Amino acid sequence: MAKSKKTFSSKPAGGSMIPWLGIAAVIILVDQLTKITIEKMFNYGEELVITSFFNLVLLYNKGAAFSFLSDQGGWQRYFFTGIGVGAALFIVYLLRKHAAQKLFCWSMSLILGGAVGNVIDRMVHGHVIDFLDFHWRGIGHFPAFNVADTAICIGAGLLILDELRRVNK
Repeated sequence: MAKSKKTFSSKPAGGSMIPWLGIAAVIILVDQLTKITIEKMFNYGEELVITSFFNLVLLYNKGAAFSFLSDQGGWQRYFFTGIGVGAALFIVYLLRKHAAQKLFCWSMSLILGGAVGNVIDRMVHGHVIDFLDFHWRGIGHFPAFNVADTAICIGAGLLILDELRRVNK
């Protein structure tokens, strides 16, 4: 009896993971294109006022979300790159195992795309490129972020929603 080979295009757990990897690829592409564009248009620290609460600005983040640990000695580049790669591999495993669970896979695809987008920055530049700057009078500036960060946050929100729906069934 011949053994069947499992491939990424096989239909594990009731569905193909190809669409989910496609969504992640689109996030990575949009993230990298926006970062390349901002780097070509701006000098470091330069900002363009768009509205009374939103600017485009070129900033570099050597830390994690919201510049956490950015003032450390450089070890965080490798640490956060390792976490990103590990998370990406685990997410691919989850997508393969649960490919038929649409909301779960949407969330994982967004998180995967965002994680890989930021890992690319860390590997190529040694830091993550941030450029979206929101601020409010009297409150101040929210830490700058990028498309990858946005995808990760939306994916995390969808993951919570998916779990709440599953628990309430």
